[in-house]
Amino acid sequence: MHRFEPCLNFIAGEWREPSTGQYGQNVNPANGEVLGLWARSGPGDLDLAVRAAREAQASWRLVPAPERAKVLRRVADLLRDRKEELARTLTMEMGKVIAEARGEVQEAIDMAEYMAGEGRRLFGQTTPSELPDKFAMSVRAPVGVVGIITPWNFPIAIASWKSLPAIVAGNAVVWKPAEETPLLARAFAQIYQEAGLPPGVLNVVFGDGPVVGEAMLDHPGIDVISFTGSTETGRHIASRAGANLKRVSLEMGGKNAITVLADADLDLAVDAILWSAYGTSGQRCTAASRVIVERAAEAELLARLVPRVEALRVGDGLDPSIDVGPVIHEEALNKIDGYVRIGVDEGARLVTGGRRLTEGPLARGFYYAPTVFAGVQPDMRIAQEEIFGPVLSVIAVDSFEEAIQVNNGVRYGLSASVFTRDVNRVFRAMRDLDTGIVYVNAGTTGAEIHLPFGGTKATGNGHRDSGQAALDVFTEWKTVYVDYSGRLQRAQIDNN
Repeated sequence: MHRFEPCLNFIAGEWREPSTGQYGQNVNPANGEVLGLWARSGPGDLDLAVRAAREAQASWRLVPAPERAKVLRRVADLLRDRKEELARTLTMEMGKVIAEARGEVQEAIDMAEYMAGEGRRLFGQTTPSELPDKFAMSVRAPVGVVGIITPWNFPIAIASWKSLPAIVAGNAVVWKPAEETPLLARAFAQIYQEAGLPPGVLNVVFGDGPVVGEAMLDHPGIDVISFTGSTETGRHIASRAGANLKRVSLEMGGKNAITVLADADLDLAVDAILWSAYGTSGQRCTAASRVIVERAAEAELLARLVPRVEALRVGDGLDPSIDVGPVIHEEALNKIDGYVRIGVDEGARLVTGGRRLTEGPLARGFYYAPTVFAGVQPDMRIAQEEIFGPVLSVIAVDSFEEAIQVNNGVRYGLSASVFTRDVNRVFRAMRDLDTGIVYVNAGTTGAEIHLPFGGTKATGNGHRDSGQAALDVFTEWKTVYVDYSGRLQRAQIDNN
C-alpha cells in the first residue's frame, strides 16, 4: 500500500485524474520506499489546464492588486501553520536534511509575505510630458497565462518564487512540478485553494518533461515560460518557446567557487565550504563545487577542511543528527560517481570520499560519500562541468588576479564567494567576479528573497527570480498618455 493518496492534477479548482489513466511512482531516496503515485498526464490534460487558466485570468486581472495580495497573506499564514508537516514531507520526497527542509518552507513563507506587499506597490512611473496639458505615465499590466516548470531540489521555494509574483500581478498559472516531488506540489496547491484563490488561477499538471513540458512550449494559450533546471533543457526551452514568441525566463546551472585568499579567516572559510559544498548533498545550483585557494594557504586549508568533511554524518535526513542526506535517485548517483572516475583519470588527487555508501541502512537509499579532490587544474572537466553532487574540487592559484580569472573561466555565472580581510580586494572582487550573486566572507548559498536571484552566461538569459525583478518576467509595461489640451498635439513636431 502507498502512504499517500495519488497526486492528481489540479485544474479549475478540482482534482482530476489524468486522461491517460497512467501514474508514476514517488520514491523516498533515503530508503527506496514508495510514498505514492503521481498523475502521468498527457497534452490533453495540459490543454484543459490552460483553458481554465485563460478563463480565470480574464476576471482575476480585474481584481484590485491589494485584494489579490490578501490571498497571498493567507498563503503565508497557512504555510507557517504547516511548516513542520511540509518540511517532513519535503525531506521524505527529495532527501535534504530536516533543518534545510524547514529553511526551504520558511523561504516560501517569506516570499508570500514579500509578494503580498507588492500588491500595494507594483509601482509604475509618472513623467513630465514634452507637450502642454498632457499627462504621461507607465503602469504594469499582467501578461496573461504563465507556465512554470520547477525542479525537485527546491520544490516549494522555487515554486513560490515563480507563482506568487505571477499571481499578485494578475496572471493565472499552469504549473508542471518535478516528477520527483509531487507531494509538495499538491500540498502547495491545496494551500492556495484554502487561501481563497479563485478556481483556475493556479493549475497543476503532473507529468514527464518530454510530454507535458513540451506541450507547454507549443501551447498558444501560454504567454510566459519560467523554468529552473539544467542548462541543456533551458537551451531547448529558449529555442522552442522563442520560436513561438513566448517570453522565457531561465534559471539554470552553476559551477560556483569559493575563493580563499591567504589572509582569510580559514576556520570561517571551512565552515562556509562545508555548508556550501555539502548542503542538500551538493544538489543546489548555488552549491560550491570549486574552492580556489592562494597556494600559500592551500595546505593549511586542506588540513582543516578534510577532517571536517570526513566527520560529516550521512543518512536519512529525518534524523536531526544527520548532516548530509541522499541524492535524488540512482541516475544521479551514477552521474556523480562517473565524474569522480573522470577526476581520477584526469590526474586530480582524490583526498577523501569518492564512493557510494552502502553500509547498513544506507544500502536502501542513494548515498554518496562527501568528496574532496585536490591538485585540480582549472581546465579539468570536474572543474568545468556541473556535477550536482557532494564533490568539491580544490584549485591552487598564485595570486588574487589568477583567482578571479579561474573563477570566471567557466561557462556558468551564478554565485561566487571570496574570503579575505583586505577591503581593496573585496571591492575588486565585487566588481570583477562575473556572476549574478557575490558573497564576501560567506559561502555561495543563502540568497534572500527580496533580492534578485539569477546569473550570467549559461546560468540564465537575463531575467531574475525573487525581489522586484521577478515582476519584470510576469508583467508588461504599458505606457499611457492623457492629452487634456483639447487639440491635436504632435510629439517631436509641435514642440520644436
